[in-house]
Amino acid sequence: MSTSVTSSIRNRASIEASRFNDVFELAGRLLLASLFLLSGLTKLSGYGATAAYMASVGVPAALLPIVIATEVLGSLAVILGWHTRIAAFLLAGFTLIAAILFHNNFGDQIQTIMFLKDVAITGAFLMLVANGAGALSLDHRRAA
Repeated sequence: MSTSVTSSIRNRASIEASRFNDVFELAGRLLLASLFLLSGLTKLSGYGATAAYMASVGVPAALLPIVIATEVLGSLAVILGWHTRIAAFLLAGFTLIAAILFHNNFGDQIQTIMFLKDVAITGAFLMLVANGAGALSLDHRRAA
């Protein structure tokens, strides 16, 4: 095979791999952020119960509108890839604070697992902070 044919094959393979990466980045953002979108919308429909739960652990119920806005708007920003690094940074902090406030009973195995899950999710958001949203995002279109 000539060098140009080999080079052409490598370029096509590289382009296809890049497209897969783009789709996987979008899928990852969608899967990660959908948890927060659903959680925020659920808090809207169960506002009173959520406010009471927050108050039971010492978090002022008056913060619930901020919590809902953070979850819904932050998740939509991540899904769309709009100001992704900022949204991911805020959601990382939000998630870590939620883990510390709501999942701190390490004598309860379920609470320990939920704490570690939140820490892992924080890590995923920090990866978005470091790497950005990728090609299939509004951030990428803005930069182009």
